[in-house]
Amino acid sequence: MPVESGSSAAARHTKQKRKSHSLSIRRSNSTDQEQRTVTGMQREMLDGQDSKLPLSLRSNLLDLFGQIEREFENLYIENLELRREIDTLNERLVSEGQTIDGGELSKGALKAKASHSTSQLSQKLMTTYKASTSKIVSSFKATTSRAVCQILREYVGHRDGIWDLAVTRNSPVVLGTASADHSAALWSIETGKCLLRYAGHAGSVNSIKFHPTEQMALTASGDQTAHIWRYMVQLPVIPPLADISALCDDELDFSDREDGDGDGEGPCSEVPTIRVATTTLKSHQGVVIAADWLVGGKQVVTASWDRAANLYEVETSELVHTLTGHDQELTHCCTHPSQRLVVTSSRDTTFRLWDFRDPSIHSVNVFQGHTDTVTSAVFTVGDNVVSGSDDRTVKVWDLKNMRSPIATIRTDSAVNRISVSANQRIIALPHDNRQVRLFDMTGVRLARLPRSNRQGHRRMVCCSVWNEENASCNLFTCGFDRQAIGWNINIPALLQEK
Repeated sequence: MPVESGSSAAARHTKQKRKSHSLSIRRSNSTDQEQRTVTGMQREMLDGQDSKLPLSLRSNLLDLFGQIEREFENLYIENLELRREIDTLNERLVSEGQTIDGGELSKGALKAKASHSTSQLSQKLMTTYKASTSKIVSSFKATTSRAVCQILREYVGHRDGIWDLAVTRNSPVVLGTASADHSAALWSIETGKCLLRYAGHAGSVNSIKFHPTEQMALTASGDQTAHIWRYMVQLPVIPPLADISALCDDELDFSDREDGDGDGEGPCSEVPTIRVATTTLKSHQGVVIAADWLVGGKQVVTASWDRAANLYEVETSELVHTLTGHDQELTHCCTHPSQRLVVTSSRDTTFRLWDFRDPSIHSVNVFQGHTDTVTSAVFTVGDNVVSGSDDRTVKVWDLKNMRSPIATIRTDSAVNRISVSANQRIIALPHDNRQVRLFDMTGVRLARLPRSNRQGHRRMVCCSVWNEENASCNLFTCGFDRQAIGWNINIPALLQEK
């Protein structure tokens, strides 16, 4: 029997493919019309159903599930057409007795060839299915995140990355940022205006913390010192705040900014500047990476790359204790909000709990729950410690029994300086991959802060801090893109979705 020429076979295959594609389109159009009818009926049934979900959210869910159903139907139709083509190809190969390498195809060879083709097509279908459904699910997650997590304001003016931020605990309530451009800055939360600049350090400013009752700030620096400085600011008049939920993305200007060379002047250079510290703490032999106030504000603790943490008296600048024991550089320190407890974290994969409640003796406990650098460990209002690490995990510990964590959160990127909200106990995780995720204390993921080319951080996110006293702007993040961002997290909606 003559073998069909390559050109005629290709032409016939193209014709069959067009025919099957046309059939698929006709079926899809018919299906879309039927689906719209069904969707309309489903929407009419919504009012008669008892549900705690808002009508708009239920309608959105119906639309998304409708998209999923249409994707599955299109894949099913394509699968049927491909199977028909496989059957036709197998029949033609058997009838024509096509040869491979000069020999006739045996029954086993034909079966193997058909099986290989089927396997390839199945893999193609599976890949298409995964891509389609992932796109739908991702769009659903993004819609949900935008509904409960919205950007309110950007704080721009530093000339280098921002390492840390904090919010004052008393009036006037301002946002503080610590930057690698050797300065710290105070900002109006409501307007985004830079109010004051501190330029007393000779190195990168790595952390900032505010005194619990007085208008004083504590900053730690790469110049091997920690500074305490007083500030006075006057808050600007607050303009009427538009309802951001009523604005669409096109009305919000979050356009990309070009990274400068770091030598330009920003808004922070045009405000009052403090250049001399009230108190300088300088007992370390390496970079001071973090500092914090002990409860009451009469003592401070500093953490350094010289592998030690120091405890100082604020009034006299006297070094009270040197806390040694870590095998590598310290990365962070944190104090308990109501007790004389300190936790230090280190690159040696451990964090240590220091107890100063008894003035005559201080005890220490070592915790080895991570496999890489512990980037931060923080206290909660209750009896918990939350630790984050470069090993891509976050662990929740009970102070009463810290032999093993009570919850472990596994992520896809290294975790930087975390924070826990005081009232709702929600953990905010800033990541190296520019993401910020929210979890509860049991390890359940609540949301991911929206990020795109037009909004959110564009480089590594270094730190997060909660501000629950402010009903609108209640979470702040900062990163290597030289900006801090104020977010509105709709916590009731977040917990309801949980």
